[in-house]
Amino acid sequence: MAKNKNNQAIWGIRIKDNTSNLFQKIGSSIDIDKRLYKEDIAVSIAHVEMLFKQKIITFKIKNKIIYGLNKIEKEISKNKLEFNKKYEDIHMNIEKRLFQIIGDEAGYVHTARSRNDQVIADFKIWIKSANKEIKSKLNSLIKTSLKLAEKNIYTIMPGFTHLKNAQAISFAHYLMAYIEMFNRDKKRFNNNLDNLNENPLGVAALTGTSFNIDRYYTTKKLGFNKPTNNSIDTVSDRDFVLDFLYSVSVCSMHISRIAEELIIWNSDAYNLINLSDKVVTGSSIMPQKKNPDLLEFLRGKSGSTYGNLFSMLTILKGLPLSYFKDLQDDKEIVFKSYDTLIGCLKIFEEVIKNLRPNKDQMLKLANNGYITATDLADYLVKNHSLSFRKAYQKTVGIVNLAEKKKKNLNELSLNEMKKIIPGLKGDVLKVFDLKNSVNSKRSYGGTSFDNIKKMIMKYKKLND
Repeated sequence: MAKNKNNQAIWGIRIKDNTSNLFQKIGSSIDIDKRLYKEDIAVSIAHVEMLFKQKIITFKIKNKIIYGLNKIEKEISKNKLEFNKKYEDIHMNIEKRLFQIIGDEAGYVHTARSRNDQVIADFKIWIKSANKEIKSKLNSLIKTSLKLAEKNIYTIMPGFTHLKNAQAISFAHYLMAYIEMFNRDKKRFNNNLDNLNENPLGVAALTGTSFNIDRYYTTKKLGFNKPTNNSIDTVSDRDFVLDFLYSVSVCSMHISRIAEELIIWNSDAYNLINLSDKVVTGSSIMPQKKNPDLLEFLRGKSGSTYGNLFSMLTILKGLPLSYFKDLQDDKEIVFKSYDTLIGCLKIFEEVIKNLRPNKDQMLKLANNGYITATDLADYLVKNHSLSFRKAYQKTVGIVNLAEKKKKNLNELSLNEMKKIIPGLKGDVLKVFDLKNSVNSKRSYGGTSFDNIKKMIMKYKKLND
């Protein structure tokens, strides 16, 4: 095997003195970006295949490089390759190992490219996979939520505004609201895939290259839609990172909002849902406690994903074109946000699987707060030729009467209501039935039972 003469950093001939230990520690990213080894090897293989196709390297050199790269991938996957911080990152560690395996021919692998376009290609491919994995987890969560919704179409509970009882609603409709949020998250991650699907490989350090390369060939090989248009922008672009971090942050926010609501519903004050022992914890001092710690964990994690997004925005806000060391942190930030969100999606799905509505308490709470008052106002508009504002005023009189008599609306007699609204007929009493109230909201997107069934079927088909 040919001896690798360049067993120091690539720029060791130009930079005479050894790098200080402190600077070497700061400059090294191998502990973070070793996660990109598969992408880096795939990019290098596509690159050398293109170099051979364009007659820039020989068939023999191409095959030796690909043999070496495949060998390195197996070594890394089996934890048999020891990374060296001296070589800074995954790209140079792989190249150095390639020299050890095939000798000086390894020097051809970096022809017509820079680490700048190499790392962006690796990173984009990784983020494409990350988007797809998150979408898969969202699909699984949506399916689990749909199952719970399908079991609770006729479960009546109060809908809240300002955390006060507002109108009667189906518990399934509440669950479907969460599904709408997660479906929007899926669309955001889909948009990310569309926006980042441009191949950066071949722009080199920032100007392109004088070699007769074929960027359309590597674009096809690596699964991109087209090559990027401007070499300077390509090297400095991290919009695709921001798009990903933003999408993760919004999805985390949705999980946090839902977690907060379920924490409130699980409280002794509301007692609307029960969590199984699989997803609660106890207290070190209070023997009776069953705490919704997983939901609190989910609520808290949104803060770290927000922080990662703002970190990246702050790094980019003052950077001129094109590449700067500041950008080294982008991968650690993205990996942290990805790991956090994947964990949160798994946890939240487990919570949904172990959540049961307290149907009796839901119905009991729905009977408080005069939540069919709007139904009465609507009835007066439809049957007594009143404007809605006039009907609203008349209904306030009925609510005040019920409050004075310490009764629910459905407990008032027809004669009592006639003192406020003469001419009422017996059919008015039907508007105070909670199921009738829920089922009357037949406008598209409303909480009627038929609407809910249709929406469940719609999303079951979309997520098959």
